Amino acid sequence: MALSVNLGFPRIGRDRELKRATEGYWAGKVSADELQAVCSRLRREQWEEQRKAGIELIPSNSFSLYDQVLDATAMVGAVPERYRWDGEQVDLDTYFAMARGAQREGLDVHAMEMTKWFDTNYHYIVPEFVPDQKFRMASTKPLDEFAEARELGITTRPVLVGPVSYLILGKPRETEAEPLESHLDSLVEVYAEVIGRLAAMGAEWVQLDEPCFVENRSAAEIAALERAYRRLAEVAGDTRLIVQTYFDHVGEAYATLTRLPVAAIGLDFVRGPENLALMREHGFPSDKHLVAGVVDGRNVWINDLSASLELLEDLQSMVSADQLMVGASCSLLHVPIEAGRETGLDTELKSWLAFASEKLAEIATLTRAVNEGREAVAGALATNQAALETRRTSDRTQSRHVRERMDALDVDTVSREVGFEQRRGVQREQLGLPALPTTVIGSFPQHPEVRVQRRKFLRDEVSRPDYDSFLEGEVRRAIKLQEEMGIDVPVHGEFERNDMVEYFGERMDGYAFTRFGWVQSFGSRYVKPPLLFGDVHRPEPMTVRWWEFAQSCTDRPIKGMLTGPVTMLQWSFVRDDQPRSETCFQLALAIRDEVQDLEAAGARVIQVDEPALREGLPLRSDGWNEYLRWAVAAFRVTTGGVRPETQIHTHMCYSEFNDFIEHIARMDADVLLIENARSDEELLEVFRDVDYGRDIGPGVYDIHSPRVPPIDELADMIRASMRVLPIDRLWVNPDCGLKTRKYDEVIPALENMVAAAHVVRAEAGVTA
Repeated sequence: MALSVNLGFPRIGRDRELKRATEGYWAGKVSADELQAVCSRLRREQWEEQRKAGIELIPSNSFSLYDQVLDATAMVGAVPERYRWDGEQVDLDTYFAMARGAQREGLDVHAMEMTKWFDTNYHYIVPEFVPDQKFRMASTKPLDEFAEARELGITTRPVLVGPVSYLILGKPRETEAEPLESHLDSLVEVYAEVIGRLAAMGAEWVQLDEPCFVENRSAAEIAALERAYRRLAEVAGDTRLIVQTYFDHVGEAYATLTRLPVAAIGLDFVRGPENLALMREHGFPSDKHLVAGVVDGRNVWINDLSASLELLEDLQSMVSADQLMVGASCSLLHVPIEAGRETGLDTELKSWLAFASEKLAEIATLTRAVNEGREAVAGALATNQAALETRRTSDRTQSRHVRERMDALDVDTVSREVGFEQRRGVQREQLGLPALPTTVIGSFPQHPEVRVQRRKFLRDEVSRPDYDSFLEGEVRRAIKLQEEMGIDVPVHGEFERNDMVEYFGERMDGYAFTRFGWVQSFGSRYVKPPLLFGDVHRPEPMTVRWWEFAQSCTDRPIKGMLTGPVTMLQWSFVRDDQPRSETCFQLALAIRDEVQDLEAAGARVIQVDEPALREGLPLRSDGWNEYLRWAVAAFRVTTGGVRPETQIHTHMCYSEFNDFIEHIARMDADVLLIENARSDEELLEVFRDVDYGRDIGPGVYDIHSPRVPPIDELADMIRASMRVLPIDRLWVNPDCGLKTRKYDEVIPALENMVAAAHVVRAEAGVTA
């Protein structure tokens, strides 16, 4: 009989209980015991829900207080020396210091680097390895959660980040040696201890995630898999090991994966349909189970159950039903918890949706169909097909106006009127900025009163005039603070915006919005991606009113702040009934209209953020050129119609630029603002090797940490940038927006940032 399996479930709680408990702990308002009690309750609810839904292989250790890679770092004791860990079990404060930094008596330390989890908007804390790296079992979390579930009568499948992917995801410090060469054998011994102890506790299955093998991998990296799993198989005993992949196909690693001494291999057939061709070409071992990811774990649209059954029937020509495990393509942490709660959505649209809870039901239905035949689930199949048909035929998904505009668009010919150097001279004369000009990325703190007033307004407890008056007061305050600090190009603070994607989506046709559709981005930072279900159009200006008010408060040039088309695409749940590139160009045209309206209103600086550009890059390099072709073209469509004197900024997060810096240059933005504060100058190396030819603002202030960096530290970061880039091409700015921070952190940090810029200006002999 085929088995139903789930790879992971959202951790955050239906009412974001984890966020409140975690932030309460950070603020000293919630004790460690109280935090752990909330976590235990959430785990119990998730296990019970999965069991009730009919999932037979339920995961444990997929829950996390921050992210699963940081959990692995704690498990193997890879705590950097600067955190002054005592070497015993990794405690909560050390764990959170690695994620967020710490600034308390006796300890002033920055956080570890954070980056995107493959091509998702989820993030992980990057492991660090030194030449004499020691590993030891320093957290019993996988054992504790397995035991916790056993007390409920549920024998779970513990999930671990696989040892080979863990090392690939990390980075060496103080050495050029590859972590796999230096550390694999010693690391695997810790994994062997964990698996041995789980086996002794009665674990029937242990899942090890090796998602790095859906990317281009070297022969040495692939060989490391065999070395690691030969050792782990020795200690597993009767416990069966699953090596799980997701997010794409496994390509050149397939042959090695299928001969590992493990009991099951997990493949993604949604984002990696080529896995089916690999199985047809090379076969599948008769002594292994196949974990078939056939339900999309990363998007919110209902599965085509009939098509999935056809795929499963195809797979059964190569594996028996007894070898088959039916599941989602990846962990469900990337989708909201329950579409059934969304009473604000109309019946038709709601029928097109499947969040995590609904995807559990889809997995159970497909498994039953495999085991008992389609007739056993005929009702579910009929309901599913009816919903798919209404979506295909609904006139809500297409707009003749948008389609005509798309037909007239020649994306390859859109560009600025003149080249960068000519524009730069005009802009410098108009703006009159000093060397090392300072700016802020976008948002200012959305303190509790901002959120309270927004809720009251949405509940009709505050009138529109009163709400606008409140927001105007916040904008005045933010601008006054920036003037007092000496910020050269201020922002208005974005107090009217709930989220950098949701705000714009709410003002465009083709979008719908949830009330409870939260997903985790990192730590306690949750986002509520909108549902992009139809053709996109901007009926009226979205930001001009607030830019005009802000500009009336100061003589300094206020930046117009917009979210770019690729980020709007990546951070939405995007329709899957047309190419993503087509949807992206629709977004580009809508935002282009806003850019031109801002310029017409007098904006001299307009920032079009594309923090998700790198995130959208395909995991396999053979898809890069095509993606970058249309992603860059979409940005140029957005900004290509402005006059030379209008300065275009863009901002990017967590970007490793080395592989595609020439494509970023083709975007033709005047100023590139990048996240850099956690990279220890590593990110700047690309600009040493490549003449980017534009102005750059490498972030000097890590906004993801509550820590306030001192002036000398910030000045050192500016000096480091000057060793790579000429001073007349450098801007000084934070890493990202300040929305999630508090004013008592932001004000001294920005004051120090501006002071650091003044220090370095004086050293360089340039004046303001």
